[in-house]
Amino acid sequence: MATKKPRLGVWKFASCDGCQLSLLDCEDELLAVAGAVDIAYFPEATRSTVSGRYDLSLVEGSIATPHDAARIHEVRRRSRTLVTIGACATAGGIQALRNFADVREYAAIVYARPDYIATLATSTAIAEHVRVDFELRGCPISKHQLVEVISAFLAGRRPVTPPHSTCVECKLKGNVCVMVAHGTPCLGPATHAGCGALCPSYNRGCYGCYGPMESPNTPALTKQLEALGVDQSTLRRVWRSFNANAPAFRRESERHGP
Repeated sequence: MATKKPRLGVWKFASCDGCQLSLLDCEDELLAVAGAVDIAYFPEATRSTVSGRYDLSLVEGSIATPHDAARIHEVRRRSRTLVTIGACATAGGIQALRNFADVREYAAIVYARPDYIATLATSTAIAEHVRVDFELRGCPISKHQLVEVISAFLAGRRPVTPPHSTCVECKLKGNVCVMVAHGTPCLGPATHAGCGALCPSYNRGCYGCYGPMESPNTPALTKQLEALGVDQSTLRRVWRSFNANAPAFRRESERHGP
């Protein structure tokens, strides 16, 4: 008798859809994933849905509206295992820049009728609202790491994703350090590995897309950036990008102004 395949649900909250597209971009690996699980809910890929409970839910996006704040609890109740994917879901995303300002002022500038806009004052990670079983970082996530997460779920083990910094990836690729050799500001020493040191491989500094590594020494990195001539205003902006609301990055940015 055929064994029933685990049900997979892929959910979207406030985001750009880039992390869901990483799954669709898996190409050959996606065929293996589709063969191992029952893709029961994935509006980005198919209109066909299966109601009920899900063995694994992948959640993209942050909580930015009252509706989503309620909906994430329903997703949690229906999910045996819940994994957040991407900077929006794990740290609030680029939209968490609202957390440092008055969102009502933003809405008044952008919309002709801001009174029609139902939004929260902050954009927050999924883990601030419900229990999360695993967080996969990145903006967007690595498709290879995503396949590892799904494989680990199927095997009943903890996913193996590197906790070290992007600097280790640079060393493994034989890259010359852009900060030491060229004086280019780079967040690699404080940023979680996963992108394969993409930007430093092209002589650009790391932008921190994968959020804080396991134990980032952000004050020490800031000191080095200051030695390169980075001023306080720019330092605040450097730490406030894709992972502005990640605790380590937020604390460091707040040291340089409101």
